[in-house]
Amino acid sequence: MATIRKFEDLDIWQLARIQSNDFDNIVLDSALVKDYELRNQMNASSGSVMDCIAEGFERSGNSEFKNFLVIAKGSNGEFRSQLYRCLDRKHITAQRFEELYAKNVIIGNKLMAFISYLQKSPYKGQRYKTPTTGGDTEPQTPNLK
Repeated sequence: MATIRKFEDLDIWQLARIQSNDFDNIVLDSALVKDYELRNQMNASSGSVMDCIAEGFERSGNSEFKNFLVIAKGSNGEFRSQLYRCLDRKHITAQRFEELYAKNVIIGNKLMAFISYLQKSPYKGQRYKTPTTGGDTEPQTPNLK
């Protein structure tokens, strides 16, 4: 396992970014572009997943990171619910829904695995290192694939 130095290195953030880009493609390819309220809600929830992962990581403390991952998981569930509305309003096909749904579930599972990993980790985070002793040792990132 490799030590992660920036949030962009996190597999889970990369998957959340793909999900956000998948949403952008739905907007370009469907009548969702004119369903302003749903489009704006989906834009917010898909962006929130990746943004919360990034913000939590940048807080440099595992406790805060866990909290932001929980928020990201909630936003991910919100996006999944909104996919149903896209399907019901015929903005996406059943096949496209299944593809996006499957990716979303993977993200949710990985978020939960990461939360569980951090709950069990003795490492408190970068902010708790002391200059003289080095404090906590840096954790190895779990393989969440």
